[in-house]
Amino acid sequence: MPIPFLASVLLEEYPPWLPEPRVLLKAGSALAALVLTKKYFAGSSNPAERDLHGKVIMITGGTSGIGAVTAIELAKRGAQIILLTRQPASDPFIVELVDDMRDKAGHQMVYAEQVDLESLYSVRKFATRWVDNAPPRRLDAIVLCAATLTPGGKPREETEEGVERDWQVNFLANYHLLAILSPALKIQPFDRDVRVIIATCPSCRRRRHPEGLAVPGAATWSPGAAYARSKLALMTFGRAFQKHLDSYKRPDGLPMNARVFFVDPGHCRTAGMTRWITRGSLWGLLAYVGLYPVSWLFLKSAEGGAQSILYALMEGSLLRGPGGRLIKECRVVDFARTDLDDKAAAKELWESSDALIEKTEKEQAMVRARRKKDKKRAKDEEEKLREKEEKAQEMEALAEAIKKNKAAKEAQKGKGKERESRESRESRESRERERERERERESKDREPREPRERESKESDLGEVESSDREHKEHRDKGREHRDREHRDREHRDREHRGREHKDRHRESKDRDRKGKDKESRKGKDKEEKYTDEPSLKKRGSQESLRRKSSKESLRGEKGSSSRSHRK
Repeated sequence: MPIPFLASVLLEEYPPWLPEPRVLLKAGSALAALVLTKKYFAGSSNPAERDLHGKVIMITGGTSGIGAVTAIELAKRGAQIILLTRQPASDPFIVELVDDMRDKAGHQMVYAEQVDLESLYSVRKFATRWVDNAPPRRLDAIVLCAATLTPGGKPREETEEGVERDWQVNFLANYHLLAILSPALKIQPFDRDVRVIIATCPSCRRRRHPEGLAVPGAATWSPGAAYARSKLALMTFGRAFQKHLDSYKRPDGLPMNARVFFVDPGHCRTAGMTRWITRGSLWGLLAYVGLYPVSWLFLKSAEGGAQSILYALMEGSLLRGPGGRLIKECRVVDFARTDLDDKAAAKELWESSDALIEKTEKEQAMVRARRKKDKKRAKDEEEKLREKEEKAQEMEALAEAIKKNKAAKEAQKGKGKERESRESRESRESRERERERERERESKDREPREPRERESKESDLGEVESSDREHKEHRDKGREHRDREHRDREHRDREHRGREHKDRHRESKDRDRKGKDKESRKGKDKEEKYTDEPSLKKRGSQESLRRKSSKESLRGEKGSSSRSHRK
């Protein structure tokens, strides 16, 4: 379709609906220039490929920008990735990032470890734990992509440890990490390709070695100068670190297989670059959004910036040369600076960095000990306060229980008093009624025939006279009651003695009567032998009369005894 159309345009009449050829030529030239410009500033692509299955690669700054792209590309090729992140591995952002990388890589060999580059203690804690592992852990590469940049116009910032922020994150933390992990690099087998990749920046080219490179001064500080100085110090240390690795003598006598490479990814559209361009302000961000086509045209993407890092990790020809080389646009280039191998500057930088780290860690150890002590003291005080509160609550509960118990006892006591008062009142009334009845009976017993007038007068003399009268009446009543009981007791004793006397008298009479009856029966038996029937009948009638008379006499005695008892 396009070929016949172009042929008709060239061979036949020019279509009137098309713009003039001059306009088309200008538009085509502009479009070609844009494409070529974009192609030029996009940078080179990584031509190297390598199977990374089983490789263990440690990456800083792998949560965004060039570091994140590098981590994903390496994971896709089968490498085991260990992301050193500022946040803990349990942070929701880190969890989601790791899951996303695992999904893109197609395997689960992507992990995160907390290493805050703004804390030398955090760096030491992770690195010493890695080195102290037994047996030694495999480590094929370390990629240092983390960096920070203070926007122009912003004040100087320091970390919690008192070190300038750009200097610590960009240089001092990386120096500390490599210094501790150097035994882990040296102990790797000879046939293992071990690489250390240090991301640098073109801004260090224009930065000279100023006096006091090791300790950036606050008087001459500026955002651009601080960033360039930190990158220059990192490159100087990297060159010295390569010499340090080369000077190590392996136990097997073979040459050292660990190499350090510097990578210049170029200017990329990353979060750090955006923050630098916008100067960290809202108006700058609005201007950046309006001019985004310009940044899109002249700045690399994060994927384009990661190509040189991937080349430094996967290119096999780099093993045939020495370490400490610079890679830019996926090829080895020479350093623009010749003073990176300054031994005096490198020695000063190394010693001053060690001294600064030692001083900072000692101070932070004291701070941590003080915080731990304060925390323990606060915890103890909190426990004491909680114990006091618990004791106070227990005392309040005990006091409340005592109050409730006391109130219940008082209520019960009040009820008991009411009951006692009611019972005492009833008993007093019943006693008064009983006394009245007793007085009536006594008056009737003493004066049965004489009329007796009972006068009831109200007591106006007071409680003393009424109580005396009641006491006297009670005393008289008690005396009368005792006299009556004494009389009744004497009467019962007399009756008892009389009954005993009568019983003995009756028993003696019965014995005498029985003896007489026996003698009379013996005599009668002798007479019956010589008497006839009429005499026997007569004798039987006499005997029955005698028995009747004896029964009547017994009845008379019983009646007299009962009458005497009633009396």
